[in-house]
Amino acid sequence: MTVSPGNLNMVEKSRNFSADDCFHSRSTVLQGQPFGGIPTVLFLNVILWVVIVLVYSFLRKAAWDYGRLALLIHNDSLTSLIYGEQSEKTSPSDISLEMEHRDKGFYSWFFNTITMKNEDLISKCGDDARIYIMFQYHLIVFVLILCIPSLGIILPINYTGNVLDWNSHFGRTTIVNVSTESKFLWLHSFFAFLYFVTNFLFMTHHCLGFVPKKSYKVTRTLMITYVPTDIQDPEIIIKHFHEAYPGCVVTRVHFCYDVRTLIDLDDQRRHAMRGRLYYTAKAKKKGKVMIKIHPCSRLCFCKCWVCFKEVDAEQYYSELEEQLTDEFNAELNRVRLKRLDLIFVTFQDSRMTKHILEDYKFIQCGVSAQQSSVTTIVKSDHWRVVLAPHPKDIIWKHLSVRRFHWWARFIAINTFLFFLFFFLTTPAIIINTIDMYNVTRPIEKLKSPIVTQFFPSLLLWAFTVIMPLIVYLSAFLEAHWTRSTQNLIIVHKCYIFLVFMVVILPSMGLTSLDVFLRWLFDIYYLEQASIRFQCVFLPDNGAFFVNYVITSALIGTGMELLRLGSLFLYTTRLFFSRSEPERVHIRMNQAMDFQYGREYAWMLNVFSVVMAYSITCPIVVPFGLLYLCMKHVTDRYNMYYSYAPTKLNEQIHMAAVHQAVFAPLLGLFWMLFFSILRLGPLHAITFFSLSTLIVSMILACVGTFLGKLRKASDYEPEEEMETVFDLEPSSTSSTPTSLLYVATVLQEPEMNLTPASSPARHTYGTMNGQPEEGEEESGVRGFARELDSAQFQEGLELEGQSQYH
Repeated sequence: MTVSPGNLNMVEKSRNFSADDCFHSRSTVLQGQPFGGIPTVLFLNVILWVVIVLVYSFLRKAAWDYGRLALLIHNDSLTSLIYGEQSEKTSPSDISLEMEHRDKGFYSWFFNTITMKNEDLISKCGDDARIYIMFQYHLIVFVLILCIPSLGIILPINYTGNVLDWNSHFGRTTIVNVSTESKFLWLHSFFAFLYFVTNFLFMTHHCLGFVPKKSYKVTRTLMITYVPTDIQDPEIIIKHFHEAYPGCVVTRVHFCYDVRTLIDLDDQRRHAMRGRLYYTAKAKKKGKVMIKIHPCSRLCFCKCWVCFKEVDAEQYYSELEEQLTDEFNAELNRVRLKRLDLIFVTFQDSRMTKHILEDYKFIQCGVSAQQSSVTTIVKSDHWRVVLAPHPKDIIWKHLSVRRFHWWARFIAINTFLFFLFFFLTTPAIIINTIDMYNVTRPIEKLKSPIVTQFFPSLLLWAFTVIMPLIVYLSAFLEAHWTRSTQNLIIVHKCYIFLVFMVVILPSMGLTSLDVFLRWLFDIYYLEQASIRFQCVFLPDNGAFFVNYVITSALIGTGMELLRLGSLFLYTTRLFFSRSEPERVHIRMNQAMDFQYGREYAWMLNVFSVVMAYSITCPIVVPFGLLYLCMKHVTDRYNMYYSYAPTKLNEQIHMAAVHQAVFAPLLGLFWMLFFSILRLGPLHAITFFSLSTLIVSMILACVGTFLGKLRKASDYEPEEEMETVFDLEPSSTSSTPTSLLYVATVLQEPEMNLTPASSPARHTYGTMNGQPEEGEEESGVRGFARELDSAQFQEGLELEGQSQYH
């Protein structure tokens, strides 16, 4: 095919292109080393990974059960608090008990994780864990298949090229080494499209394994906002629906209240109650117990200071509990005056619910809904009606953040994050800023791969952990009404941010703030757009991302085990605790829910890097497989031992599937850029690359649309019985009862705090010795069980609820 003079000029420019056109800093970032410094980075990562595992094994046995927090929370009863036991999970499951008894050696946790059956993991962590690990299985098998053409076909084609000399060891493995006249470039474009199709089929197969959570979708209850707050009688709401929709039967109306202060007081009251019960039981056996109540009492051993003097523990917690109980009761009496303009209405027939929902669907466009004699009172023309989420999914504390304040907070937080990350602090910009201010000058003269390759890739990994953590925490500040929405926002925000800051901007050479701003706003600089895209195909650029994947696979997964942030918070809280009940309470509440949204985003970010460079730099594929395998093993351990079980909406997993389908499109984009810049816009391969990219994008959009249709059809049961589901993954029981759309703090019965004797009951898996004095033990244990039963026999309390408030 003939090439026009304009195309020849473009190709000639590309041949004279160098790294200096991309990177304006000195040699500490993205500069050449033998084979890209990959062997050195791999060796250092392996050593550091071994060190991290050794350190974690020691901490796991020595640091206050830090590595077994998820097992401690399952015995969240007052029995363990009274005796100060660090109890393992009290489950009758023989499989779970066997797993815990096997967890005795220094490295047993590592081998247990590898040999653990999926049934054991799913029985403890629920169906969401099954979907998550099956997603990982699909990615692992897919990347394993990719290794065959990448290493068996594309890599030999790249290496046998004649563009680069034999001294460019790593460069010869990239597409840069293939001549523009070579017919083998057709294979690169073909395999880029084949990778997308294969990945699309794998994700489709994964979606077929989803079990529709019909029980989690309540189709007979509507959430209605903009209801006048002066309406206190539910009969008015019932009358409106009876008159406006004849034959409609309303079974329940729930009003919502501002319970932020009440939830905080309830948490503090329960904490004081646990302390009082613990020291009451201890005083019966050993006499009066004295404690220091100042948070910094462990820093000072002197008893002469007034603030560090010891007090009677039982008396202190009794007075504190009495004070907090009075405040709680006073707030409970006032909360009825803090009604929100939000109600939940439950109907007898799900078809009527659907009819009412359709009637209010276009009310914002001026279409009026059906009227009643009390329409002017309830102001139904202003209502916004949607299907109600499950009560367990609602964050009741956030319902009081309304309308303007919510949107103002949301826009302000995300605008700040956008300017902070995309304009100032992407990892590549930070690394180049470090170079610009001579921070690395003392070690620059060493010309060592440790400096030129390992240090930048380690920094890039560190910033890809720290910055998304800020994005992740920002989702909690946005005060979303449901946990599903919160997790969905986390998935999308973290993934989009990571892909931009790790893949797109550094790949295009936008590694310093001045270059980035010029690229955005300087119209003359835009004439050199081809220079920017040439940065994608620099050999050193590919090596940088290979080193990043290696660092994520070894140091990254090792640090996920160690969880330094959580460890620091855990030790700090233990250090400043005032008594043994507080320390036991800290151990139980330190285990957070497994954050699927964050983990999906981090994993798919590395997967996107692998897919983006799987054709231009095929050596990244086996290291991507290494990362997915290491990530899978790490997540299995963390889900079972370190995090509390989590119950999610299916949308979170579907969002991850959509992002996984999007990842191979980056490889197609990269091939299109290569064809345009190296072959010219009129070359046949360029047309083929453009065509396959368009077809792939259409397939991705159609797949997403069909997935939404399937999800909608799954949630159309003819008649659904509302049930209360136990969030314990091993539990399959359901109690037919009416779902209570009331904050847990408002539905629990008043607790009787007077000890009562009761027969003793056997406890499973205790770590400490059994208490002495059997008669006393029976009474206190029985009281603890009665108190636990009183707390949890009613309501729909979500496990680990306190961390959301």
